[in-house]
Amino acid sequence: MTLSQFTTNWNYPTAVRAGIGRISELADACKTLGMNSPLLVTDPGLAALPMVTDALAACVEAGLDCRLFSNIKGNPTGKNVNDGVVAFREGKHDGVIAFGGGSALDAAKTIAFMSGQSADLWSFVDVGDNWSKAIESGIAPIIAVPTTSGTGSEVGRAAVITDDDNHVKKIIFHPKILPEIVILDPELTVGLPAKITAATGMDALSHNLEAYCSPFYHPMAEGIAIEGIRLVKQFLPQAVANGSNLDARMQMLVSSSMGATAFQRGLGGMHALAHPLGALYDAHHGMLNAILMPYVLKANQTVIAEKLSRLALYIGLEGSFEAFLQWVLDLREQLDIPHSLAAIGIDAEQAELVGRMAIEDPTAGGNPIAFTAAEYSQLFKNAVRGEL
Repeated sequence: MTLSQFTTNWNYPTAVRAGIGRISELADACKTLGMNSPLLVTDPGLAALPMVTDALAACVEAGLDCRLFSNIKGNPTGKNVNDGVVAFREGKHDGVIAFGGGSALDAAKTIAFMSGQSADLWSFVDVGDNWSKAIESGIAPIIAVPTTSGTGSEVGRAAVITDDDNHVKKIIFHPKILPEIVILDPELTVGLPAKITAATGMDALSHNLEAYCSPFYHPMAEGIAIEGIRLVKQFLPQAVANGSNLDARMQMLVSSSMGATAFQRGLGGMHALAHPLGALYDAHHGMLNAILMPYVLKANQTVIAEKLSRLALYIGLEGSFEAFLQWVLDLREQLDIPHSLAAIGIDAEQAELVGRMAIEDPTAGGNPIAFTAAEYSQLFKNAVRGEL
């Protein structure tokens, strides 16, 4: 496939403008959604970089009153969202440009969602029909521009926000949080360091893999997940080895979006553990999933062995659970991903708390086996010690 063939328009699950240089269409995308005064939300690390300053300048040149908000942590908090809503209202903005990695996208989507709500943020945690209590007309339109290939938040209907008072990550869900236009431009990901490329790429793998292993019935999502995993196998090592490889960068952006599309089918134990660990230790989400991955697969082996055998054949491996697990281990080693949580400074002192938090996380419901809190605690301890 040639690079020119990557320039296309998609409408599943939302309108996607994919291809090299498509960031030049940002102002047009704003106008398409009726935005005259968008708030560009990104993280502090990106705020001063040319990709953001150029995007802002292009919007202003096109006649838009576009301003910047970047007060966002690596794991965005409720306070970050509330501060962003204040900036949105005070600036009299009419839309949000979500620009950056998963944290920035999640925060931006939630700011757009909360911009016209009267209830508290935590009233909309993804439990039961909480989402139906939102004022739909109060949700500002969203354009998403991912600069990493991991979370797939650009095509997601939810956002993960940390309740810093209780040290818990919570999922805010509403169908209208899904951005109306997405711009996938691989040139925006070229400057991403190899370590972050690896960790975010493994996050994309975790989304596709957990969606594939989920017990819920959604054949379309399952098919998407299978191809998303193949793209990771073929292109993630290339993107890490040569960050200027636009082919690999484009394909990883696609795999990331595919993962978030697929996990409409559900996630599982990797995320059920990664969410509390991110809240308790402020660790990188993608890195947590990358380290936890083989431990969770092994714990689910009795239920997923046949499925992973089929998957192994599709991606060019021997058709067995063991072959797939070994590929995951080899890939992590190739990408310099640590084998244990201890290697990134996490100990097992809070194992019982982690287990309790894991079973309460919404993603636990998509795990192939309904682990108990004690089983999650043991799984966590295994990952801390590196005992597969």
